[in-house]
Amino acid sequence: MKAQFEKAKRTPENSFIVFLHEVDEFDAPWHYHPEYELTLILNSQGVRYVGNSMENFDAGDLVMVGPNLPHCWKNTGENPGKARAVVVQWSADLLGAGWIENPEFKPIQRLLQLSDQGIRFTPAVSDRVQDWVQSLPALPPFPRLMRLLDILDFLAGAADFELLCEQGFTYPLNFDDNQRVNLVYSHIRENYQNKVTLAEVAGLVHMSEEAFSRFFSKIMHKPLFTFLNEYRITMASKMLIETDMQIAEIGYACGYESLPFFYRQFRKFAGMAPLGYRKQFREIAKQPEQPEFFG
Repeated sequence: MKAQFEKAKRTPENSFIVFLHEVDEFDAPWHYHPEYELTLILNSQGVRYVGNSMENFDAGDLVMVGPNLPHCWKNTGENPGKARAVVVQWSADLLGAGWIENPEFKPIQRLLQLSDQGIRFTPAVSDRVQDWVQSLPALPPFPRLMRLLDILDFLAGAADFELLCEQGFTYPLNFDDNQRVNLVYSHIRENYQNKVTLAEVAGLVHMSEEAFSRFFSKIMHKPLFTFLNEYRITMASKMLIETDMQIAEIGYACGYESLPFFYRQFRKFAGMAPLGYRKQFREIAKQPEQPEFFG
């Protein structure tokens, strides 16, 4: 999948970029840029794409991505109020050439290395730094820089996180294919409840079925129908958490014509049966999550 290149702009007074992103709906295409990025979702929910990872997101979602790692957040369903996020972007030479090699920054150096795979921090960690991140846009330049370093130092010591892409995931950058790939994303998002065929998706981007299959598998490291099933299971897991719909209703609502096939796919991607997933989430939701930190 080809992502759009995004050129970040910073002001003469600041060595990095921070802004409050407030829109009716997150509609940015799958894109990449040479800067590191930390994104805190303040209000919105949907599906987050980082590299070849796909997960649900909600308010409090805190994710760091490394340079040139494609990513985007897309809303699903109805979202009350504006979609809001604080976005922080900084270059590798934030404090000058070689700054990250200094011994004081070794933990942050490790954090930045891990961000090449994308990092999702747990809600407990996000809660601890949320006020700091939200305060960044209003701070004067020097306190803003010091606050960013405090945030990075804190995150570098947090043990509760998830790496989003498998190690070794690489992305061949090609701006020209951006429109083609985002058409596929949009088509799946809008039609996952229905039957989706290779012929219709390939035709959408004016490619033969064989050429499209090679293209998609090469970029995403997975076939189109694996991606489609992952999207359907992602939406099914969201329904299991947020509604009291019957399991069969959810399966049919997510485009599965065969319930046994839905159960097999859910177990394959989620690691457990749908009912077990719902019960596990509700048990976890009863207890506050406790963060763990490296000593």
